[in-house]
Amino acid sequence: MSFAEFSSRLGFVLDEYQVDACQRLEEGSGVLVAAPTGAGKTVVGEFAVHLAHQHGTKCFYTTPIKALSNQKFHDLGQVYGSDNVGLLTGDQVVNSEADIAVMTTEVLRNMIYAGSPTLRGLEFVVMDEVHYLSDPFRGPVWEEVILGLDPGVTIVALSATVSNVEEFGAWLMKVRGDVATVVSERRPVPLYQHVFAGKRLVDLFEGIEPTAGGDLTAKVNPELARMATTETKVMRDDSRRLRGKTGRGKKGSQAQLGGAHGRWAERSHLVPRRGSVVMELDRLDMLPAIYFIFSRQGCDQAVSRLVDDGVWLTRASEQAELQDIADRHVGGLSLDDLDALRYGSWLEAFTRGIAAHHAGLLPMFKMAVEEAFSLGLVKVVFATETLALGINMPARTVVLDKLVKYNGSSHADITAGEYTQLTGRAGRRGIDVEGHAVVTWQAGLDPRGLAGLASRRTYPLRSAFTPTYNMSVNLIGSMGLAKATQILQDSFAQFHSEFAGGKPRSQTLVAKFESICLVLESLGYVEPEVSDPGTPSPRTDQTSETSETSKTSETSETSETSGPSETSGKSGATGTSGTGGKTGTGGTGRATGLLRLTDAGRMLSRLYGVHDLLIAEAIQAGIFAPLTVPALAATLSTLVYETRIADRRVIPRMPDRSSAQAAEALRKTWRHLCLVERDHRLESSPPLDYGFAQSAYSWASGASLGEIVDLTGLAAGDFVRWVRQCVDCAGQIADATRGTPLAKTCHDLVRAMRRGVVDVDMDEE
Repeated sequence: MSFAEFSSRLGFVLDEYQVDACQRLEEGSGVLVAAPTGAGKTVVGEFAVHLAHQHGTKCFYTTPIKALSNQKFHDLGQVYGSDNVGLLTGDQVVNSEADIAVMTTEVLRNMIYAGSPTLRGLEFVVMDEVHYLSDPFRGPVWEEVILGLDPGVTIVALSATVSNVEEFGAWLMKVRGDVATVVSERRPVPLYQHVFAGKRLVDLFEGIEPTAGGDLTAKVNPELARMATTETKVMRDDSRRLRGKTGRGKKGSQAQLGGAHGRWAERSHLVPRRGSVVMELDRLDMLPAIYFIFSRQGCDQAVSRLVDDGVWLTRASEQAELQDIADRHVGGLSLDDLDALRYGSWLEAFTRGIAAHHAGLLPMFKMAVEEAFSLGLVKVVFATETLALGINMPARTVVLDKLVKYNGSSHADITAGEYTQLTGRAGRRGIDVEGHAVVTWQAGLDPRGLAGLASRRTYPLRSAFTPTYNMSVNLIGSMGLAKATQILQDSFAQFHSEFAGGKPRSQTLVAKFESICLVLESLGYVEPEVSDPGTPSPRTDQTSETSETSKTSETSETSETSGPSETSGKSGATGTSGTGGKTGTGGTGRATGLLRLTDAGRMLSRLYGVHDLLIAEAIQAGIFAPLTVPALAATLSTLVYETRIADRRVIPRMPDRSSAQAAEALRKTWRHLCLVERDHRLESSPPLDYGFAQSAYSWASGASLGEIVDLTGLAAGDFVRWVRQCVDCAGQIADATRGTPLAKTCHDLVRAMRRGVVDVDMDEE
């Protein structure tokens, strides 16, 4: 009666795919559920929680980001009681031994490597937003979890609609056993496609009704085709006229290009003002809307322009509610901090029902926007594409400012998969009877090309799995060399190559792993252990002395990416490899039998990030040891910071002599590692970046937020994020060097930097 009891309390009728997936779970099968955004996939994950609660077992609900973990922790606490639900995100540990626990994927990965006792009694693991597996930075963690979990644990994988879902499901079946694939192409709310041209909304398709699966098959609206043809003719005529007046190759004046009163203006009236778009959507009762603009500056400018134009989208009662939400989220900030953050300007737009949402905003501001938008109080959010990933903010309408975005190196057309992800938020289940996707007219818009984006559902899932130094020592330490190699061969990357009939990528992965093992051995992080091939090697999966959650509590300063806890006996980090055979010798034929971690290797197992090996080398070389807290903060910032192109104003320098000397020693160590990696055909880690050093030094020295903002010009959200990265790095080093003076300095650094807006925001998330 578990399913009947569960479904009866939901208050709505489940879709067929939800019923199917839940019944598969009740029958004992794992499930992969792929469905459009807003289709209610999380119901299946919540049923797994219900089953575990009924069985008296454990269910871990994993999410890719802390904000989602907090959201799910709150939701489950309301159902099962706050005392029965735990939260583990690295920064926060609440009810760590609860049978129902919400956590980031990194925390679960660390538990697996550590052999944490918290894993005992675990029946279900829900992996929400499992399509994050494609993420080049965090995706490998998902595969580490899937491949590393005990075979008796049932996987519940929840994914956006991907074009190769059957392939992914087949891989899960291969590596996890009985896993059923349940797919729904049906959007719970039909989606209509439009183009905003001039001052009005034009349907993209002629006489179109969305199909059950959301695909659009009718022909393009001929009115749009005529607009595009006319625009092309005007552009051609202008070009000919310009060549005739200025001569080929000469630059024309504004007047010669058409200016404000020429034929160019006659054509450009099709490109709408953002304020006009918002006001027309309001008139048509199509708000709330998410208005995607692919730049932070563009989002902020759009908000300012609407305020300057006198746009109000809220009633007096809504303004009072918005003021209450804002007061609650910024309650921990001082008046000086609020002044430095230009809170008054933000609040004015917020109470008008207008807001921005991007990585440059403080998390507390973003969370206030998310809460108010979900309540229908904020009517329009100008957002970058990061909002499309994970956060539960459905809208009645989604507007795309352009179909081109900067991908980090160049401007490129958005893909059909990106278009689907962005527009998928339109249409709120249980609130809207229909959703709307709107693309604003831009010069050169091709309606037929847009129709192709709107009608295709191509969002392939690709593996980002690749061995790193930290992953390698953890795999060797927790399961042995042979099983570590098998993990690589069992990866989704390898399976995809076989499925597609291509060259197996695992050959590359195994070769890279062997090269990494050679580097680790040459630097003293692993060592061979010769044993009789006929003698079974000791097991390495014994229970660790200290659980992952206890470790996280002990070093609460560490973040979600902190490493596994210290273990004892033949436990995770100190164990030897599983079977005899060649080590990572690159095929030289030198049989060394087994590999085991050295003390340095155990230290490296607790250091996560792109510079894991460099930090380990720096610790052993004593580079960090003599530094004061501010100098250490500046030095660690060079290992975590990445300057945005927009922030490259001056050549940065280290703030004092000791940090400059430490940075130079780090640079020399990095160059040495680059040579070693080159010799083993490994890609080198990125160079050090001094761009945040002065800010980190000043903040650790006690400077105010206003002083930092004036000094650097950094966006407040960026400043908080990079301080948190420094705090995270220091926490990892403290964990890896327990009982040493360096560990104490790192703890002092965490206390010095976790203050004011940084501390408030860490609590917010």
